[in-house]
Amino acid sequence: MIHAEISTEPLDIQNACDFVMDAAHGAIDTFIGVVRNHHEGNIVQGMTYDVHDALAVAVFKDICTEARERWPSTKYYVSHYKGELEIGGISVIIAVSAAHRAESFDACRYVIEELKKRSPIWKKEHYPHGKSEWLSGKSLVNE
Repeated sequence: MIHAEISTEPLDIQNACDFVMDAAHGAIDTFIGVVRNHHEGNIVQGMTYDVHDALAVAVFKDICTEARERWPSTKYYVSHYKGELEIGGISVIIAVSAAHRAESFDACRYVIEELKKRSPIWKKEHYPHGKSEWLSGKSLVNE
C-alpha cells in the first residue's frame, strides 16, 4: 500500500502509477517536482539534493500512514532524488490512488506538503559563474 524510497537513478513516473494502480480505484493523482531555472530572483542552473536516506524513507512512510488514516483504502508511492539535477530534472514523484478523485487529490496534496515540512532533505542551488549555495531549511524539530 506504501512505497517510499530515495533514488540516485532518474525517477520514473510510470513506476509510480503502476505501483498505485488498483482495480478498485478510479483515480490516480500525481505530483511531480522539477528543478526550475529561478528562485527568489536568482538564475538557477541546477540543483543538488542531499538526503538522510533512512530517516527520509521513515518520514515518507509515516506521512503516508497518516494519510491512509485520513483517507482509507488509498495507495501511495513516494520517491525523491538524491544527487545533482539539471533544469527540468525530476526531484520528487508522489502518486496516490483512491476510489474517487477528491480523496486522491487531497491525499496527494497532504503528502507533498508534509514532505516539504518534515523531510531531512537539503537543496543546493547552482548559479551562473560556478557559484552554489545551500538553501536554508526547516528545523526537524516541530515548532
